[in-house]
Amino acid sequence: MQPYVKEKRGSPRVNARLPLQFKDIQRPIETYAGSLTKDVSTSGISFVSSEFLSIFTRLLLEVSIPSFSRPVKAISKVAWIRKIPRSSQYNVGLQFMDMTEEDNKHLASFITKSPPPKAVTP
Repeated sequence: MQPYVKEKRGSPRVNARLPLQFKDIQRPIETYAGSLTKDVSTSGISFVSSEFLSIFTRLLLEVSIPSFSRPVKAISKVAWIRKIPRSSQYNVGLQFMDMTEEDNKHLASFITKSPPPKAVTP
């Protein structure tokens, strides 16, 4: 049984596997790296990365949302990163810093229409 974990986020999240691409804003010629989201909220996302990303690194992020014709784009920063045990990968949490109002509305609409994550009870 998993221990009860109090939600620290200020906005609701949903579990979702959405394609995403990201790159460091400070390295404009760098190519995008890709992954899948683990969960999404209107304030940020989490995903698995094969590369280490320093805390506070600013990333240009593109997330493909079903029923939206183009990726939602956001400037985000790495809020937390944790090494996955017995793996060469990392769980990464991003906080959105800047996003157009239109993209924010599409993301919020997707979250509203998605089922909430299953509750973890003590």
